[in-house]
Amino acid sequence: MGLHWWLQVYISVAAAVLAATPTKAQRPPFSCDSSNPSTSKFTFCKTQLPVKQRAEDLVSRLTLDEKVSQLVNDAPAIPRLGIPAYQWWSESLHGVANAGRGISFQGVVRAATSFPQVILTAASFDSHLWFRIGQVIGKEARAVYNSGQATGMTFWAPNINIFRDPRWGRGQETPGEDPLVTGRYAVSYVRGVQGDSFDGGSQLTRDGYLQASACCKHFTAYDLDRWNNVTRYAFNAHVTAQDLADTYQPPFQRCIQEGRASGIMCAYNQVNGVPNCADYNLLTTIARGKWGFNGYITSDCDAVSIIYTNQGYAKVPEDAVADVLKAGMDVNCGDYLKTYTKTAVEQKKLQEAEIDRALANLFAIRMRLGLFNGNPTKLLFGDIGAAQVCSQEHKALALEAARDGIVLLKNDGKLLPLPRWQQDRFSLAVIGPNADSLKTLLGNYYGPPCISISPLQALQHYVNSRIRYLPGCDNVACNTAWIHDAVNVAREVDYVVLIMGLDQTQEREDYDRDDLVLPGKQQAVITEVARAAKKPVVLVLLCGGPVDVSFAKYDNKIGSIIWAGYPGEAGGTALAQIIFGDHNPGGRLPITWYPNQFIRVPMTDMRMRANPASDYPGRTYRFYQGEKVFEFGHGLSYSTYSYQFMSVSQNKLHLPSAAAIDVKSAHMSTRYASVSDIGSQVCESMKFNATIGVENHGEMEGKHPVLLYMRREKASKDDSPIKQLVGFQPMSLKAGERGQVEFVLSPCEYLSRADEDGVLVLEEGTHFLTVGDQEFPFTITV
Repeated sequence: MGLHWWLQVYISVAAAVLAATPTKAQRPPFSCDSSNPSTSKFTFCKTQLPVKQRAEDLVSRLTLDEKVSQLVNDAPAIPRLGIPAYQWWSESLHGVANAGRGISFQGVVRAATSFPQVILTAASFDSHLWFRIGQVIGKEARAVYNSGQATGMTFWAPNINIFRDPRWGRGQETPGEDPLVTGRYAVSYVRGVQGDSFDGGSQLTRDGYLQASACCKHFTAYDLDRWNNVTRYAFNAHVTAQDLADTYQPPFQRCIQEGRASGIMCAYNQVNGVPNCADYNLLTTIARGKWGFNGYITSDCDAVSIIYTNQGYAKVPEDAVADVLKAGMDVNCGDYLKTYTKTAVEQKKLQEAEIDRALANLFAIRMRLGLFNGNPTKLLFGDIGAAQVCSQEHKALALEAARDGIVLLKNDGKLLPLPRWQQDRFSLAVIGPNADSLKTLLGNYYGPPCISISPLQALQHYVNSRIRYLPGCDNVACNTAWIHDAVNVAREVDYVVLIMGLDQTQEREDYDRDDLVLPGKQQAVITEVARAAKKPVVLVLLCGGPVDVSFAKYDNKIGSIIWAGYPGEAGGTALAQIIFGDHNPGGRLPITWYPNQFIRVPMTDMRMRANPASDYPGRTYRFYQGEKVFEFGHGLSYSTYSYQFMSVSQNKLHLPSAAAIDVKSAHMSTRYASVSDIGSQVCESMKFNATIGVENHGEMEGKHPVLLYMRREKASKDDSPIKQLVGFQPMSLKAGERGQVEFVLSPCEYLSRADEDGVLVLEEGTHFLTVGDQEFPFTITV
């Protein structure tokens, strides 16, 4: 079957859409129109001047009322200066979306490429893929703007919070539970969207130009929405300095320092008693000062108002407004700043200079986007138009992303792939509430996709007329199940594929799960159908967060289990190609799948590290000490891969002497040195290479990520991770082929841990690099 049939479907559907689409783009909004002679006198329109000077000039021309009006997401026009209205809130989590207010699909552009939900894309462990997705999103965003269908070019993505608790409804939006993976995803996505190169060396972005603006959110330690009567609006997250340093903050530091994101969103919650949006230390001292952030900071929507209404941190509304502007926030998603900022100034709670500072940051971003340089369609990025949205190249990338992310969790007896060469002779039943649901494929924060093909439709292209379909349940909640009918169908066919799982009624923003099991009677449907089927069945799970399917893992009548996340517009096609062997699955889980008993741990407990004395199991693969349904990094392929350490350039690392750094005594007489005391020069000199040999022992070509971990022989107390990922790279090998992959490792960055004070340290002792079932020992001495 291959790729040809779905391309033909794409072309025919695209032609139908274009036939009903307006053929002429509208003029996009912009300032400093060269055809208007009055604009030439404005310093802020002189493109040869530095952006900072231009932005400050513009702000100096505004009245207080005009200034206040610009502090909210729907900033109105200032006609006397030729400045159009601007909408700061647009969304592009896994494709340009109309979930915010800045994008319209009512015009020449009627759809945009819808990639898999982020959690599935992360399962590819492929930084280049993430970058290419970001490139497409940035290009399509600019095309929508150039077509006159956008009132803003600031996109509030990516979500780079750590998927700390498996019940979190928004975990699906994130790259998973590992700080390194999450940080690298942030860098790749941001560079792609903003128009940078993969390695961050683009001269355009170094000069400040932006194709589109990306915003890393939600800063910081935000990963609870609504659980057990606790909401994100009032939650005070108690987080240790240690966990902040090595779990919650690193993705944001990478996003700012390496990705050079132009936006940050501060989160609803408090951290250790201080609202994130009112935390001067977080927004100004750390983000702008320590990490060098150059951009704007927005609140989450209505996150300013709740500082007064929900949290009681501010005594009056004007205090909340003053607190956030003094802390370094620039724009409010909502209307609180528009309503109370002027009175805060009049009451002497806020100086006008704080407003000027915020506005200078805001107008600087709009200038970097080219919106104050004259007609943008005649400037840099001006040649990107509607024809480049939903292109064949972009749709092919959506399919690639879905195929590379889907994870084969179980495949007993090599049940999969199904015998493609016999597809004209066998019958197939497709059962499940997610089998024919196009909406489920898209997750949340989506726009209209270029095209969607459901798993059922895609499977029909392989089996044609010998396919039987039954939803099995009334919906995903499965309060009503037609088990008898499903069993009868299963008895009549050669193979059964069950497509079950969750959807946005079960996990979403502002809605966390209460348990980790399949909803309603889904398990009963699966078990009874499997018992009745002629052969072991295939179970497909569409879901963002993990599900306890231990019953299926150990049931020999369930031969294969596939996790397909929310795989986007091409997800049905990708799934069918994997089931019938047109693609060799290679995804690996970016999250731990916990047993349902984990729900006894309160979601409000932010501790990462286990505490056996209090029966606290810890969180994520780095610290969790309990049973697992499936481990982080788990995933099978139709090929078997073997690994071998070919070379490691160092097996002993000698840290500087005690005279040069502060060497401290630790538990069990282990010594360690702080990374900051070692210094950047020495850290750079300590980098070493590890070359891994990989062989594909299967009969199919395959691509999969090589995951390199580090573990310590003796962890100090319970502070050190059980193991931690230090590198990952995808590798494609033909059947029987051997290859090599090289990792460059920085001990200061990848082999360090945070102590109780949040200081990164390197421990002496024996450490092991691990890949697959292979280990390589090396020692660190002080």
